[in-house]
Amino acid sequence: MSRMIFVNLPVSDVSRSMAFFTTLGFTFNEKYTNEKAACMVITETIYVMLLREAFFQTFTNKAVSDATLSTEVLTCISCESRDEVDALVEKALAAGASLPAPAQDHGFMYSRFFSDLDGHIWEFIWMDPAMDSQ
Repeated sequence: MSRMIFVNLPVSDVSRSMAFFTTLGFTFNEKYTNEKAACMVITETIYVMLLREAFFQTFTNKAVSDATLSTEVLTCISCESRDEVDALVEKALAAGASLPAPAQDHGFMYSRFFSDLDGHIWEFIWMDPAMDSQ
């Protein structure tokens, strides 16, 4: 069996977060989605659990960071092309996201960032597949 990854993020409003990420084309596994949490599908082995803040807090004794004030993680997702990077970030901005940093263009690698509705930073990246063969 392949390893799976579940990124858990606190959100203020699960329904609002689902609507935001649905705008970007992501789907949700309804089996693991309710008023406390939503299971966003990235791939068949990668998921993001959007957990209502109070529910997220039940998994840790530490304070939950306010992602609008501090950053603990940058979530990076690969894309098939530069155009896909741009399209996803533009959709996010139209849905209420903000830009925390400028695009980075290294020729063989291109990335753009956005902060979601709760302040979590997402990076979408394209890397030239020819670089893998070198």
